[in-house]
Amino acid sequence: MSQNPSSSAVGEVVLSARNVSKSYGNIHALKGVNFDIRRGKVTTLFGENGAGKSTLMKILSGVISPTAGEIILDGQPITFSSSTHARENGISIIHQELSLAPNLSVRDNIFMGREIRNATGVDFADEARQAAALMHELEEDIDPLTKVEDLRLGQQQIVEIARALSVNSRILIMDEPTSALSAAEVEVLFKVIRDLQSRGVAIVYISHHLEEALQITDYAVVLRDGAMTATAEAKDIDLEWIVRNMVGENFDLGSPPTGYDFGEVALSLKNVTVLDTAGTAHALVDRLSLDVRAGEIVCIYGLMGAGRTELLEAAAGRVKMAGGQVILEGNDVSHFSIAERIAAGLALVPEDRQRDGLVQTMSVGENLSLASIRSFLRRGILSRSRERQIVSTSIDKVHIKTAGGGAAIGSLSGGNQQKVVIGKMLATNPRVIMLDEPSRGIDIGAKAEVFRLLAERAQQGLAVIYSTSEVTECLSIAHRIVVMSRGRISAQFGSDVTKEQIMAASGEAVVHA
Repeated sequence: MSQNPSSSAVGEVVLSARNVSKSYGNIHALKGVNFDIRRGKVTTLFGENGAGKSTLMKILSGVISPTAGEIILDGQPITFSSSTHARENGISIIHQELSLAPNLSVRDNIFMGREIRNATGVDFADEARQAAALMHELEEDIDPLTKVEDLRLGQQQIVEIARALSVNSRILIMDEPTSALSAAEVEVLFKVIRDLQSRGVAIVYISHHLEEALQITDYAVVLRDGAMTATAEAKDIDLEWIVRNMVGENFDLGSPPTGYDFGEVALSLKNVTVLDTAGTAHALVDRLSLDVRAGEIVCIYGLMGAGRTELLEAAAGRVKMAGGQVILEGNDVSHFSIAERIAAGLALVPEDRQRDGLVQTMSVGENLSLASIRSFLRRGILSRSRERQIVSTSIDKVHIKTAGGGAAIGSLSGGNQQKVVIGKMLATNPRVIMLDEPSRGIDIGAKAEVFRLLAERAQQGLAVIYSTSEVTECLSIAHRIVVMSRGRISAQFGSDVTKEQIMAASGEAVVHA
């Protein structure tokens, strides 16, 4: 990974936005923003979904052009004609949503569009060697010839990072680079960032993991509603400062709903076993049993690879079980298809909303009604009025900020896209809803809204199971916290558990600041 930054001094501004605005019709995504990026420093951009962070980064990396204002590179105004033009000037970006080709290998994804050539054509051997070196630097044991579609989401994120690092960049923009990474993988990425800093590379870092971002930042900038609300050096800020400037108040993620009794067991997982995709004897989920009652909120916590995702996907019918049973309200649904389990009242909100939760070519309304389409079919004919009613009700109940059901799904912020996926599954009237990393890639405000919605539904009798790799999310609305490690339950706690107890049960080292 060779980097060749300019000869400017560490801390000197190398790229700036000056009075930059961006409008889409009557919508003002950015309003006169001034933003500086400094050599050898990490500038972290905080803000809620829809605050304008990604829009600003797309302008700085040449993806889109500003409506007004100018970009200054090394003291001179510049207009980027494309992302390729920006890359030629040493600016690279790791986008929030993965842009990998799943049917291609890790090697081919890293060098797509800028293949290494020799006298006879593409030098695949050299590409593989460099890809392997990048994987080694990122401490991820991935064969460069492995297809991306065969990797878990966190590994795909590593490949996306590797692709950006393979470019000779002096300014690197990271938009939610850790959203799918484990704690160990985050630490590796932070080591890479510090190494890049030592070489003079300027880093722009965007993350909804606020405490995590504080560990790496030198300068903090907060955007709200398209305008800059605050800027400060890291030594002068804390978590409360970030939240206050992001959302105008300091609030938590809620608490377990009370004032009612749990009902009967809604979901019973009995000795569930899931083997790895290679079909070896290694168990990703190892004879795990778990009961969840109506109205109860259960959080499943564990490190990446603990088996959380595999357990929920097995319960939903997305992956094959090697053994065990899934009992829904007393009925064995182990041999039901995904659609049959949804019809029976068992719903899953998947971890990767872009790949598994949304259809990008469909509108907001079409995505919301997709899973419940049978409920508004009359003798095989689609009732549009009934569909519009379901869509309108879902938008209101889930508090989706959208121009309407006909809006493009891509026009929504990440938090509102996540609420569409949740609304889609709630429209099926489930008895049990399972959510795999429901707050991935969404800001603290949207996260609080999602958790508040789940707490409301639990009070109405819905059994809620959500998985997370963030301890603070465990300590929010969950009545019970189940800790997984290596495919098994290592501990269970009530809501009075401490952060240290949860982390210790997962096998994670507790880091004290």
